Amino acid sequence: MAGGKAWRAEWDGVPTPSYLVYEELLECNLRILADVAEETGAKVLLAQKCFSMYHYYPLIGRYLSGTTASGIYEARLSQEEMGKENHVFKPAYEADEIARLAAICDHIIFNSFAQWEQFGAAACAAGVSCGIRINPECSTQEHAIYDPCAPNSRLGVKIADFRADLLEGLDGLHFHTLCEQGADALAATLAAVEEKFGIYLHRMKWLNFGGGHHITRTGYDIPLLKRLIRHVQDTYDVAVYLEPGEAVALNAGFLVAEVLEVQPDGNVILNTSAACHMPDVIEMPYRPPVIGAGAAGEKAHTYTLAGPTCLAGDTIGTYSFDAPLTTGSRVAFGDMAIYTMVKNNTFNGMPLPSILAVAPDGTWETVRSFGYEDFKMRL
Repeated sequence: MAGGKAWRAEWDGVPTPSYLVYEELLECNLRILADVAEETGAKVLLAQKCFSMYHYYPLIGRYLSGTTASGIYEARLSQEEMGKENHVFKPAYEADEIARLAAICDHIIFNSFAQWEQFGAAACAAGVSCGIRINPECSTQEHAIYDPCAPNSRLGVKIADFRADLLEGLDGLHFHTLCEQGADALAATLAAVEEKFGIYLHRMKWLNFGGGHHITRTGYDIPLLKRLIRHVQDTYDVAVYLEPGEAVALNAGFLVAEVLEVQPDGNVILNTSAACHMPDVIEMPYRPPVIGAGAAGEKAHTYTLAGPTCLAGDTIGTYSFDAPLTTGSRVAFGDMAIYTMVKNNTFNGMPLPSILAVAPDGTWETVRSFGYEDFKMRL
């Protein structure tokens, strides 16, 4: 497939819009992550908040140690569909939720010592390994919306608020500060973690590096990652966990859409929507690749691709093509497995794209299709 850079024959025959997730590309990522685990002894978990296509959980479970969840529904999905290690972190838990989580989770991570004092005893009594999320106050990125170390962050305990007197019963520390970043950012973060919290790591059984590690991206420094893992293991005698989401399904999925109208000014209206089907395009902001297209003006025909909703800003980006687009033309967006199915919505009554699984031989099956009832049931 050459990383999805060439047009695939099956894209002409699938219903539109559809997410297509390729088993061979997903498995390629999983092999890289499994190598990190095998070489270092670290445990790698799928962050379900990024990719929860449980059709592939049996495959993912062959390579990874389990999953991490952001609440009871994701934790239940992990238990029901993968059945391996089940970790959870949430900024604040509810009493009835913590009881249900304690019954199915291996690790529960608390965001504050107040939450630990409120719920820790019940979790420990259920046999759960408990931890505290820390905030090393070390920003390594420019996107404030995704920076847990930004000023006034509600995520993680800062060193000024750390309660050394409440560590009894806690097995681990957890930090999550990265977003689509390399091992160099992890190295800087770990230095801050060690400087501020290293004295407490000697009392722990595990350290969780959180997510945001772009391990399967071309050019990621995997040898440095392995050295950092081994350094922590050797220095503090703790187990190490990583919770990548994007790295699991990076570049493994596509969104195939169809042109509804080509307007004289170069706007093209598709039957897919940035606001509804790929929200990170607006939220991040993020410009997804379009297969076979170039930057504006690079090729002969330039268009601005947009959705059919009433939102004026429902635009995906401006691209150029070798041949003109016409009504019925198909457009395929790359890197559409991550933060798409888990975040999409039915604003304006937009139908949700079908979800398709593609086998190594190019044959596909519809895992899920959606209709009016899926829109109505949310209201």
